[in-house]
Amino acid sequence: MTTKIRSRDYLKIEASSPQGFTIDLIHRRSNASSSRVFNTQLGSPYADTVFDTYEYLMKLQIGTPPFEIEAVLDTGSEHIWTQCLPCVHCYNQTAPIFDPSKSSTFKEIRCDTHDHSCPYELVYGGKSYTKGTLVTETVTIHSTSGQPFVMPETIIGCGRNNSGFKPGFAGVVGLDRGPKSLITQMGGEYPGLMSYCFAGKGTSKINFGANAIVAGDGVVSTTVFVKTAKPGFYYLNLDAVSVGNTRIETVGTPFHALKGNIVIDSGSTLTYFPESYCNLVRKAVEQVVTAVRFPRSDILCYYSKTIDIFPVITMHFSGGADLVLDKYNMYVASNTGGVFCLAIICNSPIEEAIFGNRAQNNFLVGYDSSSLLVSFKPTNCSALWN
Repeated sequence: MTTKIRSRDYLKIEASSPQGFTIDLIHRRSNASSSRVFNTQLGSPYADTVFDTYEYLMKLQIGTPPFEIEAVLDTGSEHIWTQCLPCVHCYNQTAPIFDPSKSSTFKEIRCDTHDHSCPYELVYGGKSYTKGTLVTETVTIHSTSGQPFVMPETIIGCGRNNSGFKPGFAGVVGLDRGPKSLITQMGGEYPGLMSYCFAGKGTSKINFGANAIVAGDGVVSTTVFVKTAKPGFYYLNLDAVSVGNTRIETVGTPFHALKGNIVIDSGSTLTYFPESYCNLVRKAVEQVVTAVRFPRSDILCYYSKTIDIFPVITMHFSGGADLVLDKYNMYVASNTGGVFCLAIICNSPIEEAIFGNRAQNNFLVGYDSSSLLVSFKPTNCSALWN
């Protein structure tokens, strides 16, 4: 099996060269309470997350006895996988690599047509890939009940030929709507409910089930659209983008849609628009910023010692879900200082538009797959879990 996902975006800018709740359910664009009934004795599963430069990593345990890994929290893909010993070709992972021979619950899946192991191959953009075998294994995370939340016989990938990934993480936790994603494999007691709150530092949590419901003052919700070609993705409909007081509609551009035109993706750092619409947004920024341009063609950058010179950007999603983004969400400082770049990349019209994790910072973001809604609540994510 080969799955072409989307590009991993590690932006490196060198100036020297040319990331309890209430149990009220948010109905569509309202603050009405939920009609769902949850078995609160089961508790709500959750996992700790940590920010790692460009990615948000989720802590979970696999195997028996439990072995902790940190893997990319990725709403833009389906599969859970980790590097496994023995490795044919593994990237240089900082933490110890999972050794299946030390787990009593590890079991290779046998293919339907032949009595041998089932290989998988996932290809990400930027020449990143993982190859290995599909297995079942026990996955364990936390629960508000105080007892571990244990998922026996969870389907994961055991990667023994992997390349192109950062050494700080062990693999990927797919959280899209597909059948092999972590949230789907949790089962019917936790019907597609999850939430997270990203900050550019420190640790936070990802919640599932009743504790994942996002409610209260300031919440806005927008519809999730499902497309036959890629049914796992969470498609949202972006109606317009405002740069300061200038609103740029998608109407009249190839980007315009009524049933989804952008994927919300926690596994991509930056935001991507198709080139024709992206250029309109870039031009609106250029009309406001008077600083000297940094000579780079693929991304809009300026020489500046402060982020204050840049305009506020607002994303207008369908249903009146207007997200006024912090400047941190939309402008990235260079590693050496003195340069800021717009965190929106222009891509080919045949590639997916993406609403990346940087843009989602300081929002409590809730997914409700049953009601087909994503909700956003402005939140100081750094302080939320302290």
